[in-house]
Amino acid sequence: MPDPAHPTDASPSATGATGGTEVSFPDIAGMRYEDAREELVSIVSRLETGQAPLEDSMQLWRRGEALAAHCSRWLDDAQTEIEQATRPAPAAALHADDEIFDES
Repeated sequence: MPDPAHPTDASPSATGATGGTEVSFPDIAGMRYEDAREELVSIVSRLETGQAPLEDSMQLWRRGEALAAHCSRWLDDAQTEIEQATRPAPAAALHADDEIFDES
């Protein structure tokens, strides 16, 4: 796992037409939930020690925020998928004459 304090291919790029800064870590987009969460836990632990220099702490914090947002999207998408899969069919879509099961 790369060192989040000194990323190589994950250097943040500042963008923003409105004057704001949006930090982007392209390597996070393809991460599995478990990997992103594991790295986030590691970053939080490092930040909690208070031993990293300020610049490194800010880089860790930015990456942690991006990882947290990524994990949140994963969970939101999973919840939506589960809700859609378990949602009962609307009553109007089924009629008494409809065959629900194929008994052939």
